[in-house]
Formats: sequence, structure tokens, C-alpha cells
Amino acid sequence: MGSLPPSHLDFSSANHGNEHHHHQEISKDNLLALFKSQQDLLNHFFKHLDLSQTLDFSRILLSTSGTVFFTGVGKSAFVANKISQTLISLSFRSSFLSPLDALHGDIGALSSRDVLVLFSKSGSTEELLRLVPCAKARGAFLVSLTSVPGNPLAGVCDMNVHLPLQRELCPFNLAPVTSTAIQMVFGDTIAVALMAARNLTNGEYGANHPAGRIGKSLIFKVKDVMKKKEELPVCKEGDLIMDQLVELTSKGCGCLLVVDEHHRLIGTFTDGDLRRTLKASGEAIFKLSVGEMCNRNPRTIGPETMAVEAMKKMESPPSPVQFLPVVNEENTLIGIVTLHGLVSAGL
Repeated sequence: MGSLPPSHLDFSSANHGNEHHHHQEISKDNLLALFKSQQDLLNHFFKHLDLSQTLDFSRILLSTSGTVFFTGVGKSAFVANKISQTLISLSFRSSFLSPLDALHGDIGALSSRDVLVLFSKSGSTEELLRLVPCAKARGAFLVSLTSVPGNPLAGVCDMNVHLPLQRELCPFNLAPVTSTAIQMVFGDTIAVALMAARNLTNGEYGANHPAGRIGKSLIFKVKDVMKKKEELPVCKEGDLIMDQLVELTSKGCGCLLVVDEHHRLIGTFTDGDLRRTLKASGEAIFKLSVGEMCNRNPRTIGPETMAVEAMKKMESPPSPVQFLPVVNEENTLIGIVTLHGLVSAGL
């Protein structure tokens, strides 16, 4: 095999007869027409989809006591894998089964309690047809999702769902750009139907996504992200402001939390309050106590509140704040949650 020619060479002679490759561009009208055509092709699918078949298929997936396996070849394999991953994220037992690997040992994962869903536009994919008798021998229930009527795969599976396809958007009607879109829409819609049937809660969904922002917003409570104990910038109301400057600045909260002898919250004193007091009082600040200048009606929050609600409360009118003292039902101070802490936690 020869090497590629250097990029500085003139290819005009080599490309003789392929002049249409030069000056390539996509016009706005052509792009709009393509999207409109794809929309029409998808509408054909929605209009002609057999809801009775679809309902039966959904109920089989919902009632299975085992695992729902998905398989396919080529682009359909990517769709099958994606739909399986969606179901897994919704707390369903699911997995992708490679037809090649299945014939080399992975078929052992199948049992009589499982469902195997086979994605194939034509229904004549050789790898899937070879897989069928092996899967049947394991006792699995087989469902084919195909788009060509009267295909061989539909004839050998326990159930077939026809995914209506008028044609591919590809000008040659070859590249699977509409059929895969139909497969994806169908699979994801079924997944949401199963999600609704199982009454999946926000918390259950979030538990499956602990590392992402979605999961954190559904799982993390204030108590999970708050500072507590020695991290708290605490003082008493009789303490002089100037004696508490180290406490005010060293804990990274931008405030002092003023408490009584029972550790109940009295109020807050912020670095902003310090600047305003210094400007208004001048040298008199040396004689002022924290209790004289603190805000005795600060926004607070409970430890069991969702962390995302703490962020909303910080941003609420009349003006945003950078922190919220965390108190229990007796107004005892147990922590502080800061905007920086929430952002650092991924919220």
C-alpha cells in the first residue's frame, strides 16, 4: 500500500472527473429541507406504529422476572446498547449482549427468566439469525424489532414489533439514518413507559446517578454538605467585634454565628456588616459588641432539607446571601452551609 501524498501537492489532476467535490457547501434551504424530510419520515413511523404490538412488548418487559437483554449489529448495536443503559439507569435489570461474543461463551448469561430483544432494520442479519436457536435453547423469550415486513428474523422469534419505515433520509436509501432514529425513539419511549409503570421516584433515579449533578441534587441534603463543629465561626453576643476578627476571617464563611449559652442561634455578623459598622462608627467599633450589630433575623435552614433547596433559598429575594446557618427544631446551631460549599459539591 502506498503512502499518502504530502499535503502541499496539487491534487487537481488526481481529482479530475470529481470536480463536484470542490467548493463544497450546505445551503440553509437544503438543510431545512432535510430536517423537514426527516420529520415527515418520523411522522410516518408515529402514524403507522401498531400500538397493540407495542403495548404487548411493554408488558412483557415490565413483567419479566429476569434480565432484559438487547442485541444488534452495526448501528443497531449502538442503539441496543444505549436503550439497555437507559433501563439500567432506571433501576431495571438489563444488559447488552454482543451477538458475536454470545456465540463464543456469553450466551451463558441467558436463562429462561430473561427476554432478548433483537434490533434489526432488515430482519435478515446473519449474526442475529445464528444467535436465535442458541438463545431459544437457553429458554429466553425472543422479541425482534424490525422494519421490513415478512423478514426471516420475525418468523423465528417469539414476538415481533414492526417499526414502520418509509425510507432512509439518505439519498441512496442506504445509510441507516432514519431507521436508527426510529429505533432510538421507540426504545427510549418504552423505557419511560416502564419508568412510569414502576412509579420510579426522584430519589430512586438520583440514587443511580450519584456522581452527576442530577443525582446530587436529588440525594444530597444540607447535613451532607454543611460545615460543623470546629469549622463553625462561633461567638457570643457579648464578645467585642474587634476580638472576633480572627474568627470572622479564618473559617472561610465570611460571617460570625452568634449563639447563647445553650448554643441557640441569636444572629449573624458578616464581613459586610464589619465594613458598614467601621464606616458608620469609626473608632467606636473598638467598644461595640457583636450582639449590638448582628442581624437577629437571619435566614436559616434545617439539616434534612435538600441541598439544592438551600441554594434556592440563598438566591431568593430581597437579596442573595452567601451562607445559611443550619439549626434544628430548637433553633440550636448545628452547622452552616455556604454557596461556595454547594458549588464545590457539584450543585
